[in-house]
Amino acid sequence: MSRNVCGRLHIKEKYAEAGVDINLATRAKKLIGEHVRSTFRPEVLGDYGFFGGMFEFKGYRHPVLVSHTDGVGTKLKIAIAMDKHDTIGIDIVSHCVNDILTTGAEPLFFQDYIALGKMSPERVESIVRGLAQGCRDVGCALIGGETAEMPGMYAGDDYDLAGFIVGAVEKENIITGSAIKAGDAIIGLPSSGLHTNGYSLARKIFGEDPKILNTRVQELGRTLGEALLEPHICYFRQLKPLLPSVKGMAHITGGGLPGNVSRILPQGVAADFHEGSWEAPAIFKLMQKKGKVDTEEMFHVFNMGIGMVVVCSPDDAGRFTQTVPEARVVGEVLEQKGTERVVIGKIRSSRQGKVG
Repeated sequence: MSRNVCGRLHIKEKYAEAGVDINLATRAKKLIGEHVRSTFRPEVLGDYGFFGGMFEFKGYRHPVLVSHTDGVGTKLKIAIAMDKHDTIGIDIVSHCVNDILTTGAEPLFFQDYIALGKMSPERVESIVRGLAQGCRDVGCALIGGETAEMPGMYAGDDYDLAGFIVGAVEKENIITGSAIKAGDAIIGLPSSGLHTNGYSLARKIFGEDPKILNTRVQELGRTLGEALLEPHICYFRQLKPLLPSVKGMAHITGGGLPGNVSRILPQGVAADFHEGSWEAPAIFKLMQKKGKVDTEEMFHVFNMGIGMVVVCSPDDAGRFTQTVPEARVVGEVLEQKGTERVVIGKIRSSRQGKVG
C-alpha cells in the first residue's frame, strides 16, 4: 500500500524555508496509518507505506474492470470555511463508488490525492478518516494515495482532494441501459442534499462567511454549513441485491437529471419524470428562493433530491420500493416524441415554478 508524502531535499532546513516541512509530512503519514489499514480486504498484499499498492484479483470468471476518477470540487471551500474535514473523504468515495455502480461493478480498491498549501497532519488525518470510513462502508480497500505539500500552488489553508477507484463486474452482468424500453419504471433514490455538485452556484448564493455558515436556519433544522456539508450518499449497499433486475442506472451529478439520465437511454425513448412524485430537500428550496434561480436551471445544476435513478421493468418496481423503503417510482420510460430525452413535469413551460 503506497502513500507518498512529497518533500525530498538533502537539506531539510532549506526545504522548510521553501515552505515544505518533511517532519510534518512524516507525522501525517503516521497518523493516517491506522485508518488506512482498517479498510484492507484479504486481497490486499503488502502493508501501508510501500511504493505501490498491491491487490490480488480473484473471485471472477470473466471480469471486467471498471475505473473512475473524480474530485470533490468547491465543496472543499465550505469545509475549509467551517474547519470541518472529516466528511469530505466520505464524499469522494461515495461519488466514485456510485459512478462505477451504474455499470453493476463492485468497488475493489481506492486511491486518493490530497494537495495542500501548508501541511497540517491533523487535517490530513481528518480527511483520511473520512476516506477510510467511506471505503469500509462498502468493503473497498484504500490501498494508496499521495499527500503533496505545494505552497506555490495552494495558498494558506486551501487544499484539493481527488480520488481514483477500481471495481469489477462479470462481463455477462454489465449494465449499460441498452435493454431499456418504453413502459419501464423509473425509480428515484433520494439524495441527502447537494452531494458534491453545484457548489459554485451555492457559494455564490450563500457566500463563505463562517458566521453565516454557522447560523441555524429554521427551514433546515440545523446550520447552513451543516446542511451544505451533508455527506454524499453511497447507494451500493442498497442496490447490490437488486442489480440483476436493473436495466439502467444514472448517478445524478453535475448536469442534474436532464444531463445524466439521457446518458443511459437508448435511441427512441425518453424519460418522463412525474411532477410531485418526490420531495426536494429544503436546502434546494432555500437556494432557489434566495438566489432567485429559475426552476429549469435548478434541475440542470443540482440533483434536486434524487441521487440515483434506476430503470427497471414495471413488474420489478414493487420489489425496489419494498427493499429500499426510501425509493420511489418517479416516472416512466416513453417512446420519444420530439427532441427532449428527459422531461420533468412542467419545468419547460413554467420556468419560475416551485421545486419539489
